[in-house]
Amino acid sequence: MAMARLGAVVLDCPDPVALARFYAGILGGEIKMQEEDGDRWVDLEGVAGTTLAFQAAPGFVPPKWPSAEESQQFHLDLTVDDLDAAEAKVLELGATVLEADDRKRSFRVYADPAGHPFCLCAC
Repeated sequence: MAMARLGAVVLDCPDPVALARFYAGILGGEIKMQEEDGDRWVDLEGVAGTTLAFQAAPGFVPPKWPSAEESQQFHLDLTVDDLDAAEAKVLELGATVLEADDRKRSFRVYADPAGHPFCLCAC
C-alpha cells in the first residue's frame, strides 16, 4: 500500500509566472499565485493529471540536452493528437526545437522558455 500521493511536479525557473503562462498555453488551466509566496511559486490548476507548479530559483541554470556530462534530470511528456499542429503552437509560445528532424517518430523534443526539455508525443 502506498504511503504517499504525488502532489505536484515542480519546475525551478527564473520567472515562475512566465513559465506558467507558457504551459497554460499548451495545457490550458488557470494560473494561481500563492498569497504567501507572491510570484515566487505559481500553480497551474485545472489541468488533467498531477498539478504542475513553478518555483523561482535564483541562479537557475537550465538543463543540458542531450549531454553525457550534464544530465537533464527529467523531462515532461505531453501527449498530443497532431504533432505538426502542436509543434506550431509550442514554437509560437516560445519553445525551441531540441530534436525534431525525424518526422516519422512518434515524438519530438523541445525546450520550454526556461530550458527544460519536454516531448510532444503522439503515442
